Amino acid sequence: ESSHRLPAPKDVMVYSYNFRSSLRWSPVKVDRGLVLYTVHFKTGAFNEWDQMNCTRITRTECSFPWSLRERRWTVVLRVRAELGQVTSDWVETDPFVAERNTTIGPPKVNSVIESSDSLLISVTSPFGSEAGDFLQYHVSYWENATSTTKKEMKTSNTLFKIRNLKELTLYCFGIQVELITHSDLQLHGLQSVPECYRTTIS
Repeated sequence: ESSHRLPAPKDVMVYSYNFRSSLRWSPVKVDRGLVLYTVHFKTGAFNEWDQMNCTRITRTECSFPWSLRERRWTVVLRVRAELGQVTSDWVETDPFVAERNTTIGPPKVNSVIESSDSLLISVTSPFGSEAGDFLQYHVSYWENATSTTKKEMKTSNTLFKIRNLKELTLYCFGIQVELITHSDLQLHGLQSVPECYRTTIS
């Protein structure tokens, strides 16, 4: 029986970044012919396998459709390889909940305005927020000469000031998003790449 089956896809994983999610896997290698893949899903609420928008595809990635963009849903996916009439076993993922399992990227820094004692920073959230979300920006900053002592501040504004700085001094900062959802889950995002600016003279 097993000789009439294809090997099953390996490394089957859900990748999720800023709530954009996809299923990825390693290609199944055969001597001849083009292996195709089919992906199904089911939700925690409705325990029946359903077709995704990925039936008999050649690529080894399948993006979640809009119908699965609900962050709080529990989703299980499965994928199998197909070659002509021959198929592999299905490979199932662990249950995936975007609100718990996505990776949040750093915020985008739009602009920095230097003055003698402050930096005025404008940022954009890395994803579109939903009703009930509470977003906080964790800002760490330091004098470039003494980068061992970092100071921290938190703000929920996308335009904010780092105050009480010395004039004509180079300061660096990094920003990280913290998302607190309506169900009190806390998700910490990735830290932005540090940026450095010199304060002006008063």
